[in-house]
Amino acid sequence: MPIRINLLAESQALEESRRRDPVKRGIRVGVLVGLLMVAWSGYLLAKALSVKSELGRLEAQLHSRTNDYRQVLENKKKLDDANLKLGKLQQLATNRFLNGTVLDALQHATVDNVQLTHIKILHDYVAVEETKAKTNSEGHIISRGKPASVTEKVILRLEATDNSGGEQTIKYRDAVAGSSYFQSVLGKTNEVRLTGSSQQAGGLEGKNSVQFTLECRYPERVR
Repeated sequence: MPIRINLLAESQALEESRRRDPVKRGIRVGVLVGLLMVAWSGYLLAKALSVKSELGRLEAQLHSRTNDYRQVLENKKKLDDANLKLGKLQQLATNRFLNGTVLDALQHATVDNVQLTHIKILHDYVAVEETKAKTNSEGHIISRGKPASVTEKVILRLEATDNSGGEQTIKYRDAVAGSSYFQSVLGKTNEVRLTGSSQQAGGLEGKNSVQFTLECRYPERVR
């Protein structure tokens, strides 16, 4: 029976021993894990850069939208102020004091032997400045503010002559007070008042004429 001699047996044994060496196997595994970690770190870095770029884009877009929103708010405030002023002007135009209406009412409020000689209208506006709201140290409102306003004051004075010696003076006052116009504008608390009278010569039938003054105070209006 032939005998086989393997002259490379020792070399093959050493090679096999090297292959089975756990240290080398661990080094290989470590290198592989390191490569994977480097690849994963690169992926995370690329993703972080992408997210950062997207965040910058969104922040720029948000900043642009914020500026647009502020501009819209400013434009809305200007529009509201313009509408408020326009409404006040329309209110002033529609509710303004009309001299023609007064003259028409006086034309129908007549009494025999009484002659209306002078009409004086005192028309005044009193401005009230804006009062701003007051807050405490915590920012809570303790006193609410008030917008600026204008108070309209109108006084009508009628000077007339009673040629009957004063007998028709009260009747003329009642005629003016009973006019539908004066009843509607003066209300119940603002009456037609007799503020003064004086006798003058030259009345009818030898009587002295009486010059008197009536005063009508219109209710104050806040505009």
